[in-house]
Amino acid sequence: MQKNATGSASGGLNSENPQKPAAEKAKQSTVSKSQTPMQIAMEEARAAGARGEVPIGAVITRKNQIIARAGNRTREINDPTAHAEVLAIRMACEVLQNERLGECDLYVTLEPCAMCAAAISFARIRRLYYASSDPKGGGVEYGPRFYSQPTCHHAPDVYSGIGEAEATALLRDFFKEKRK
Repeated sequence: MQKNATGSASGGLNSENPQKPAAEKAKQSTVSKSQTPMQIAMEEARAAGARGEVPIGAVITRKNQIIARAGNRTREINDPTAHAEVLAIRMACEVLQNERLGECDLYVTLEPCAMCAAAISFARIRRLYYASSDPKGGGVEYGPRFYSQPTCHHAPDVYSGIGEAEATALLRDFFKEKRK
């Protein structure tokens, strides 16, 4: 069982110091044939929503092994950079003891924002898969379109729409409940 950035049974940030990734405790697991990395990212998104966070989840794989998984924690740890993608990248870098993740793929339930798109580029992630587009806050297909900018030194291969209906429903239901 690997840890994620929630510190829970599937978690990965240390409860003693929630800012420090506990990737040394994260165990690699083979991507199962019954559950895809995007489905695991959806689990992380649901867990984030249950904690009152915007329900976004991320999973990083390397050679068909899950090496990191995380859900948003911005409110929980009072850190505006604690997006699922950034937390998963931090954990994967710690697991691999390398700032570059060139053999890794990232699965995330929502189009990354500009900050996360930049982190993905800096980490040299090979492929980015995201479920739902984000016309309001996205940084890949919408907004600044980070990977199309001349200042972008690495652009991953990008695939969108995988699990889109489920991810969109998670977000819609979360914000509908918040507006009550």
